[in-house]
Amino acid sequence: MKKPKPVFSVEKTVELNDGHRMPTLGYGVWQIPDADAEKCVAEALRVGYRSIDTARIYDNERGVGRAIAKSGVPREALFVTTKLWNEDQGFDGTLRAFDASLQRLALEYLDLYLIHWPSPSRGLYLESWKALVRLRKEGRVRSIGVSNFGIDHLQTIIDGTQQLPAVNQIELHPRFAQRPARQRHEAFGIVTEAWSPLGQGQEKTLGDATLVEIAAKHRRSVAQVILRWHLQHGHVVIPKSATPARIAENFAIYDFSLDDEDMKRIDGLDDDKGRIGSDPATATF
Repeated sequence: MKKPKPVFSVEKTVELNDGHRMPTLGYGVWQIPDADAEKCVAEALRVGYRSIDTARIYDNERGVGRAIAKSGVPREALFVTTKLWNEDQGFDGTLRAFDASLQRLALEYLDLYLIHWPSPSRGLYLESWKALVRLRKEGRVRSIGVSNFGIDHLQTIIDGTQQLPAVNQIELHPRFAQRPARQRHEAFGIVTEAWSPLGQGQEKTLGDATLVEIAAKHRRSVAQVILRWHLQHGHVVIPKSATPARIAENFAIYDFSLDDEDMKRIDGLDDDKGRIGSDPATATF
C-alpha cells in the first residue's frame, strides 16, 4: 500500500537533503515515563506540535504510540522520530531494533530513524548506518540520520556508504553553541537538530541576565527567546516539558523575531566548556 505524502506547513519546516520536510519545532519526551507519555504527547498534539521525538532507551515508545493512535491526527500530518540504542548496534542488531521500535510505536513506518550515539568503542556505527540505508531503501523509514556524531564519525559513515545523514541531533544551547559542528553540517547539507535546546532548564541559562533582558524586551519568556534564537539559526528544536502551560508556551515562538543585536548577544554566551551531557568521543555507555 502506498503511504500518503506528508503534509506540513512549509513556513514551519525545513527541507532535508533527501527531499522530505521536517518540522522545525518538535516535542521531545526524554525522561518522561511511559505511564505519562501518552497524556503529555496528547497535550502536545492538541497544542499543535506535529513532530514527536522519542528513543528506545527512553522506554516510552508505547506511550507515544498510544497517544498518536488516539489523537485523531492523520498519520501523514505527523513526523515521528525514534533512535537506535548503543547496545543494539551492528547491521542485524539495528534491523531487529528498528522492528521492535516500530512495533512498540504501533506504526507502519517512521519519518526519521537516528543512531543515538556513535559509541566508537564498539566500532559498529558504520555497520549500523548501512542498516539504516537499507531500511530507507525498503521504504520503512523516510529519512535517516544520526545523533551525537562528531565530524570524524560523520566522515566515516559518509566515506563508507556515500550516503549523507539527513540530520545530526546534538547537544546545542546558547552556552554550548557548537559552531564548528554547525558549520560542517551546513557544508555537508545536514540539518542540525538541538537536543536540550534550553540547556536542560538550568538556572545559569534560564536565569542569565542577558537572556532575561532580551525576554523582557520582547515580552516573552526566556525559553521562548532561546527557542527563537535556535530557529533563526536554522536549527530544528525538540524542547521537552511535562507541564501543559510550558508545552503551549514553547510552541508559541513563530509570531515574533529577534533582531541582529539580540542574536549577537545570545551568540556571545557560548562557552567551550558549556557541555552538559556526555562527550560523544569518549562516551562508553
